[in-house]
Amino acid sequence: MKNNNWTKQELVAYVLLYVAHSDLEETRKERKYILSRVDIDTYIHIKEEFDNDNDYQSLNKIIEGVKHEDTYSNNLDALFADIKLMAFADEGMDQMELATYNMLKKILN
Repeated sequence: MKNNNWTKQELVAYVLLYVAHSDLEETRKERKYILSRVDIDTYIHIKEEFDNDNDYQSLNKIIEGVKHEDTYSNNLDALFADIKLMAFADEGMDQMELATYNMLKKILN
């Protein structure tokens, strides 16, 4: 597990990847949405890191990343808005994405 000194863009990419993969599949529309929020270089290096992490490592990285990101440490509304938009990018939030969304809301609040 790498050190989690992410930029805001890296944190957004990682969280969106986490939710996109909650149903074990990242659709083309989800990928397109993620790339609308972060640049391709950020996406590629965060995707590589994400692919090497297990679920426990991913959650710990997200929790630590949110704690250290000034934008989100006191107000998570923008982050959860991004998560919702990404989840609906492929025509709707499925049960696994909804469960992941609710779990993140509970853990991060």
